[in-house]
Amino acid sequence: MKKKIAIIDYGMGNLKNVRNAFNFLGYSAKITGDFKDIEDATHLVLPGVGGFKDAMLTLGRKGLIEPIKDAVTSGKNFLGICLGMQLLFETSEEFGHSEGLGILKGKVIKFNEGAVNLIPHIGWNDIEILKSVKDVKEFKGIKNKSFFYFLHSYYCVPEEDIAAAVCDYYGKFAACVKKDNLFACQFHPEKSHTTGLTLLKNFIDN
Repeated sequence: MKKKIAIIDYGMGNLKNVRNAFNFLGYSAKITGDFKDIEDATHLVLPGVGGFKDAMLTLGRKGLIEPIKDAVTSGKNFLGICLGMQLLFETSEEFGHSEGLGILKGKVIKFNEGAVNLIPHIGWNDIEILKSVKDVKEFKGIKNKSFFYFLHSYYCVPEEDIAAAVCDYYGKFAACVKKDNLFACQFHPEKSHTTGLTLLKNFIDN
């Protein structure tokens, strides 16, 4: 079966960087905001950089909320990156209370400004892998304590046992989550050199 990769375009995120990463790996990926492309895709990527509330408003305005939910429910391979991970949860406290997609149970909260020296969390950090490759195909060939590139001020607090890896930044937070056909990461694999490319390749190949 031919693999069709759709990078969901809602006006926010490193769309071209993500596409370039897939192109480098030899895959063709389409940046699109068309629900028909989302329906036809075998692999979907929800990237993102920016504000949670604005992102949800744009997804709603473009009519993409239900197609995204339907894609996950139908079992399509789904990858959320950074803000794209956060949007999968129920709520965020960014700029006041905002409703998310509600695909995953949990919330998005800000780093504690009294306990964290630098916000946003920006740069390279290692992750502690919690689940085996058997359970999380995206980790194939990736060593525990590998480094990835982060850029965020908020983080996800899952209410389910779905954390696949954690990062320690003045306390541990969920760096990756895995639930059935859905994988999401707070870091940017498209900016994480060889290790990030390995993760993206695993997402497509398995």
